[in-house]
Amino acid sequence: MGSLVPVESLRSDDAAEQAAPVSRWMRAGVVACGCALAAAAVHVAVNDPSAEGARFLPCVFHRTTGLWCPGCGITRGAHALFRGDVPAALGYNLFTPLALVGIALAWGVWAMRSFGRQVRSPIERMPDSWGRVLLIAVIVYGVLRNVPLAPLTALAP
Repeated sequence: MGSLVPVESLRSDDAAEQAAPVSRWMRAGVVACGCALAAAAVHVAVNDPSAEGARFLPCVFHRTTGLWCPGCGITRGAHALFRGDVPAALGYNLFTPLALVGIALAWGVWAMRSFGRQVRSPIERMPDSWGRVLLIAVIVYGVLRNVPLAPLTALAP
């Protein structure tokens, strides 16, 4: 998962040799994806997903099972976060800030690599155990938000 060679130790000619050739189509895709992400963020910020008649896709897992998945509430949480209401965002889904930062970082790393920069993503920098801890936390969160006991019902969106 992680590289044994730190980026700082790479000489500029080594980085140029290791960089994959970047096509115009790849760069155009990065720009188009960035525009789509920005448009989606504006759409979520302006339109309340909780409002009657909102045009957002419902969670297929929740619609099928009636249970809350670990991702349920992230769109509503993003709307609240874009409006500056951090407590409401966390009330919809505790992972909302982490999900939004993850999306932004993933796009940023992809963009820099597509334009020829040799960068390591935050995922490549973190110890392998952090990924396992995050996976376990998401699974436990998904289970606990469906337990019908008084303190845990607050985890449901």
